[in-house]
Order: sequence, then C-alpha cells, then structure tokens
Amino acid sequence: MTQRVSKADNIKYALSANDGFIASVEPGETFIVEAAINANDGTIRHVGQQLTEADVTFPFVNGATGPIEVKGAKPGDMLVLEIVGMELDTLGFTALWPGVGMFPDWVRQKEFGRLTRVVEVNDGVVHWSDKVKLPVRPMIGVAGVAPVAGAVLTVDNGPHGGNLDVQEITPGNTVMFRVNHEGAHLFLGDCHALQGDGEANGMGAIEIAATLTVKVSLKPAPKRLGHPRIDTPTHICTLGCARPLEDAMRIAFQEMIYWLEDDYGIPAPEAYMLLGQIAEARCTQVVNPKYTYICKVDKKLLAQFAG
Repeated sequence: MTQRVSKADNIKYALSANDGFIASVEPGETFIVEAAINANDGTIRHVGQQLTEADVTFPFVNGATGPIEVKGAKPGDMLVLEIVGMELDTLGFTALWPGVGMFPDWVRQKEFGRLTRVVEVNDGVVHWSDKVKLPVRPMIGVAGVAPVAGAVLTVDNGPHGGNLDVQEITPGNTVMFRVNHEGAHLFLGDCHALQGDGEANGMGAIEIAATLTVKVSLKPAPKRLGHPRIDTPTHICTLGCARPLEDAMRIAFQEMIYWLEDDYGIPAPEAYMLLGQIAEARCTQVVNPKYTYICKVDKKLLAQFAG
C-alpha cells in the first residue's frame, strides 16, 4: 500500500533539521504527500471571495509538509526527487497584497490595495473568467531539504532548495538536492496550478492545494553540486538563488558550467562559450527574499559531445 503523508498538523513554515520527522520513506519508494494551499486551509471557499488582512499572516505563508525522513540519507549524498503526479484541488487563488510583488511601495505599503481572484480549476484549465480559460501547468513551489545550519523560512530559498517557484518542478521531471543532514529532511508545498515567469505580483501564481505523488532515491552528490538541479526529458537545468538578480543568473550559469565539465567532459572555458550560444535562461521569480534563475541546456545538443 502506498504511504500517504498527511498535511494535518504537519505544515511547517521553515525548513530545518530541528523538527521531528512526520514520516519515513525508503530510497526507491513512491509515496503521496498532501500539500496545503498558500493560506489557511479552509480559508478559500468560493469564487468572488476577497481575502482579508486576518487571512494572511506573513511570514507564515507557503506552508510545506515535512520534514520527511529519507532513510539512509547522509551528508555527501544527493537526494533525487521524481515528481510522478499532482492532483489539484478545484479552487485556487491569486492576489494583490500591499508590500508584496515586483512593485512594493515600501514607504506607504499601498500599491493597488488588496484584491483577490478566486478561480475554479478543473478539466485541465484555470477558469480565469467566463470567457478566458488558461491551460493548467501544475508545479511545486516549495521543494527542498534542511539547510546546512539553522532554519530558512518557506518564503525564502537557497542551496537547500525551498521556495524556488520554478515551473520545471512539475510531473515528469526530477529535482536534485545536496543532503546536509542524516535523513535529508524533505519538505514539499506551495503548489501552483499555473505561474508566469517572475511570479510578478508576489501571490502571483494560482495558489492551490494539491496531492503529490513522488519518488525518492539517493546517489553520491557531485562534488560541485552547489544549488538544486533539475532533469527533464529534454533538458538539464541548474538554478541560482540570490540577490541581486544578476548574481542569481551567475550562479545558475556557473552551476551549469560545472555540470557540463564534470559529467560531459566539456572544459569550463568551452562550456562558458557554449552557453553563450545555447543557454535557455530566465528568472522564474523575482519576489522572494532571494530571486530564482534557471539555466537550461537541450540534451539533443549535448548528445553531440558523447563518445
């Protein structure tokens, strides 16, 4: 029987090695994780609803289910997380919120005020309005392991993962993290039915509760694995989490150069020049304490370097 990890009383707002495990899984095991909505569960009730100030308490947002123990995981390992499937709830929301997003009015905290759009999500579409239907592109916003030291809020991110908000963390793809503590301490949450690049308005995705089916395994960590990596059927991807934005981009490209040199035998200077021609790169979110940048390389091009 497939193990199911309940979100009930198991939602955390920081990734840390200090919390007790809520469940344990074996390497190679496929299991189910319930992920809460980015608001108190039960708060979103109907289309047309407007969230109030009492409904959202920063920084207690982006709740993640965890920590989940991966048995046998230890520092020096790489946790490989395969996203097998996502079952979405039928109601999601996006919102404008004072002080949150690309255009925060830091002084007056005014912007456009508070505005919520609750939407129905079913039949593979987000029902933006009676006329406008947007194709669903499900993704996991928060995915990561316990950081090296201390705790990192689920609104933030870093080498351990966390609030990455990367659209490629989606069914069919695999995410890789360096393990920092025994058991890894895996956290998952903050799911989206759809998110545009930049997650521009802060609560900028269609935030939604979801049930995740995932599989974990362990491998030796590459020596130069500094930030999470993603493997898709078509691309290898590296991430950078930092401020300012150009530093996030530099990290993502540096991580890709390491990967190309270590696994594909392309010398770093050539890999750097190669990225100048073939890199597919963008900012996936520019609203968290640290931004996220992704660098992607098409596997078809890399196949030419084999042998």
